[in-house]
Amino acid sequence: MNNAPMARRIAALALGVAALSGCAASTGTTAPAAPSGTAEPMPDIHPITAAAAPDPDPRVGLGAGLMDAERALWNLRLLSATPSPEPFAGVTNSDLAFKGKYAIQGNYNGFQVWDLSDPEHPTLRKGFFCPASQSDVSVYGDLLFVSGEGLSGRIDCGGQGVEDPVSEDRLRGLRIFDISDLDNPVNVGNVQTCRGSHTHTVVEDPSDPSHVYVYISGSAGIRPAEELEGCETGLPNENPNTALFRIEVIEVPLAHPERAAIVSSPRIFDELEAPPSHGEAPADMEARREALEAARRVGAFTGEIRGVERVLPSRLVDPMLDSIAEARGADRPTAEDTATLRAELPAILASMFGERERTGPTQCHDITVYPEIGLAGGACEGYGLLLDIRDPVNPRRIDAVADSNFSYWHSATFNNDGSKVLFTDEWGGGGGPKCRPTDPPEWGANAIFTIDDGEMEFESYYKLPAPQTPEENCVAHNGSLIPIPGRDVMVQGWYQGGISVFDWTDPANPVEIAFFDRGPVRADRMAMGGSWSVYWYNGLIVSSEIARGLDVLELTPSDYLTRNEIDAANTVRLDYLNAQGQPRYLWPPSFALARAYLDQLQRGDGLDAAAIRDTRRALADAEARSGDERRA
Repeated sequence: MNNAPMARRIAALALGVAALSGCAASTGTTAPAAPSGTAEPMPDIHPITAAAAPDPDPRVGLGAGLMDAERALWNLRLLSATPSPEPFAGVTNSDLAFKGKYAIQGNYNGFQVWDLSDPEHPTLRKGFFCPASQSDVSVYGDLLFVSGEGLSGRIDCGGQGVEDPVSEDRLRGLRIFDISDLDNPVNVGNVQTCRGSHTHTVVEDPSDPSHVYVYISGSAGIRPAEELEGCETGLPNENPNTALFRIEVIEVPLAHPERAAIVSSPRIFDELEAPPSHGEAPADMEARREALEAARRVGAFTGEIRGVERVLPSRLVDPMLDSIAEARGADRPTAEDTATLRAELPAILASMFGERERTGPTQCHDITVYPEIGLAGGACEGYGLLLDIRDPVNPRRIDAVADSNFSYWHSATFNNDGSKVLFTDEWGGGGGPKCRPTDPPEWGANAIFTIDDGEMEFESYYKLPAPQTPEENCVAHNGSLIPIPGRDVMVQGWYQGGISVFDWTDPANPVEIAFFDRGPVRADRMAMGGSWSVYWYNGLIVSSEIARGLDVLELTPSDYLTRNEIDAANTVRLDYLNAQGQPRYLWPPSFALARAYLDQLQRGDGLDAAAIRDTRRALADAEARSGDERRA
């Protein structure tokens, strides 16, 4: 039977689908056209479920170092590794945002604007000194938003900190900069909040182009009302004005950003019970036991805090001893004072750290909005929330999930059609080693859910599959989708676990398909480092390295990701990107897109080998033509 007519119809259908799949500013490159009438070579394509990292895994046993640590890559190419310049070197790099050809990198000392025109040699366009934690960044038009939460951030961006417990100089909230002149950013406004801004999310209202909204997730303690009027504490049923159990929504008039102000404080956590939780990992329990034994041998103080015996730090014990000595008129504590404290310590600790009433979450860590589908994913301490944001001023909770395997719901990512959502668990807060061989694979992982009629259904976990050392802080952190057509592929940072690219098209069976990792920052002890966040942007994979600087990578073809799929992804061009303001990916018509779908038909046995060959020949013939014939 002659399959050529059928093959041409399939090729035409593939091109027709491409034409209907959206448009973008420019098209990407495709492989050179084969001569007319000849088929391009059949690529070697493997089922995604069969993907496996090299054995032995090259990430295991990498040598340590700050800028000279050993590296391991699989199906990625490192284009550049640019160290942080002064005054940002040695200070924590945080999140990323993108505008045009620039990557804007947050840092606890301010922010850096990197020109990515030559991704193998990024150049610093502007470094802006303005200390605050965490300095998470987002862009919209000519505006840059920067989070501030700590006690030392200043309104004037000074580096001297704020010593007074109450001060009009303190910035805890959202900074707004005009970056129309990137060489001279101007602070045009600040919005103070009761708990500061740990992270924030820019939200577009499709029906109102004159404003944007910013959701504030603050996780610090409540500042005194003497510093910011209206900051109150308590449970909602006791104090309806409490700054707990809510987020803040800031309205930003684009023509007058200096008038930005809080317009609502939605209580999206109402009636949520305390979530289930898990205890320590076996390795942590053993480390604590050894520390207790060592402390007892030298006479150090230990005590029970909320049901767990711990070694008590000197900063807690020394003031107690001094108080006992002072009460009897002595200058320094004696052995008798030490004995007195040991006898009284259980009651003191019970009063200081007694069992508290467990409640549901009081804040979100991060909120990812997807305005195109009217939904947001809230990663909120002990819960993952699904929010309706069609009215951006009044987000409404429509579903909530909890999981005893999760410790701290950190961030969320939707797949492109909004039928799935993935939540990350920042178990241990990002400062501890949680990828050791002894750590449970369900802890510090991602949880994948399908979404059906506004309800989330758990499907599976995905955790970095390579064990890391006790000297590497490693846990799930920030990432984004890569626009591979027809598939759900994500790149994600795991702190010192490095970067992992994985396919979760089958939500019950996520599979790693690429990675990049370095050895520990130090070999003798844990020192902070690794990928805080990594995002795909216009063909590049850009990572904010906490201790080292800025990494830029690109995908390389493999058995599990073809050249055509990568080329089709790279036809998607964005004017800007805030990963927490997730865009819908649209692919312009291209031969790369048609071939990417054909590769997937081959991978999934959707056509027999002869039909695949004939279709490839038809595509090559069509691409070799010109003018009206090529358009037809």
